[in-house]
Amino acid sequence: MSFFPDIPVIKYEGAKSKNPFSFKHYNPEELVEGKSMRDHLRFAAAYWHVMRNPLADPFGGGTAITPWDDGSNSVENAQKRVRVFFEFLEKIGIEYYCFHDRDVAPELETLAASNKALDAVAGTLKEEQERTGKKLLWGTACLFAHPRFANGAGTSPSVDVFAHGAAQVKKALSVTHDLGGGGYVFWGGREGYSSLWNTDMKRELDHLAAFLHMAVDWKKKIGFTGKFWIEPKPREPSTHQYDSDSAACLNFLREYGLFDEFELNIETNHATLAGHTMRHELTVAAAAGKLGSIDANRGDELIGWDTDQFPTNLYLALEVMLVVLRMGGLKEGGLNFDAKRRRESNTPADLFHAHIGGMDTFARGLKIAAAIRADGRIEEFVKARYSSWDGPLGQKIESGKATLADLEAHALAKEAPLPPSGGQEYLENLVNEFI
Repeated sequence: MSFFPDIPVIKYEGAKSKNPFSFKHYNPEELVEGKSMRDHLRFAAAYWHVMRNPLADPFGGGTAITPWDDGSNSVENAQKRVRVFFEFLEKIGIEYYCFHDRDVAPELETLAASNKALDAVAGTLKEEQERTGKKLLWGTACLFAHPRFANGAGTSPSVDVFAHGAAQVKKALSVTHDLGGGGYVFWGGREGYSSLWNTDMKRELDHLAAFLHMAVDWKKKIGFTGKFWIEPKPREPSTHQYDSDSAACLNFLREYGLFDEFELNIETNHATLAGHTMRHELTVAAAAGKLGSIDANRGDELIGWDTDQFPTNLYLALEVMLVVLRMGGLKEGGLNFDAKRRRESNTPADLFHAHIGGMDTFARGLKIAAAIRADGRIEEFVKARYSSWDGPLGQKIESGKATLADLEAHALAKEAPLPPSGGQEYLENLVNEFI
């Protein structure tokens, strides 16, 4: 039985194709810098958006048309959704997927019952992985949707809620391991505060660190060799979340002795909410050797919440891929489409159009980034701009051997310096040559 009988397998047809169910730029076998597009991009589909997002917004209920879903909270319905999802992966040509525990399986009356349901659905996930060859990029636990997590999980003022969240992570991590996941993500959707009047920030941060240390211990005990990733987000729904951006996460990891155990999973829309660009967030993480994976979406600067729109901005895609190529590519991580259709795009066909657009955009971004790197003019400009640091004085400073007295003597012997040109307009024009 086909759940998408009117949708063909999506294939590469080239830029001149007018077929809406085809790739214009994503050719999985095409080599870029000696590696296939498939291996460069490592696309993943988000189970929570593809299968579970009803397309509601703050002012109206869901509009998504899902003829395969009977609306029940049963394990059988959850297992059927898995089969629908893997048919989608096969037809769209995406090799990886990501999930939250409560997206793939129902949450029932007790934790034990929920665990049993998750095991049953995980069995179906494994069957479909073996049938199709698709892989789990990463798993995670949903520690933000249930009312018990209104004050967070790892930062909850209730030790019972903390324990429940820890138990849920233990199970989700074990399932991720059993399914061969490449990593596990910690997204603290409510690990923060709404008001400092009722919050002991230091104690909450200490508790969050203890929570993560216990996860590291369990990872080692079960032999999970995948990566641990933290996904920064500054706010919404909380007024302030502790993992607010790349720099805050890196500081937290260093402070609590977790730096060697974690990398970051960066999301575009979260960077926007933090008042940063995606390129900034990626660059901060990559500079620390901690860029592990990417949630590929975009936000709307006119709307102040996490809109999770599909990425169609070529400038954004090429900037992302420039950072990725410079760091030598994503290894265990990938590009996860943590993106949802607009509320008006409610048919199953729209699921395919949305992912086709995102995949084509990043394929173009990859090719443009590779062309800019091969051209070399931007890299040469930046190198020349810092060329004075390559001399004896610059090397002395960078090696930590210079003193203020050394610099004073140098400055007194020289005429007052002028700053070098930043050449921003020249460089922006140069980038436009490739688009």
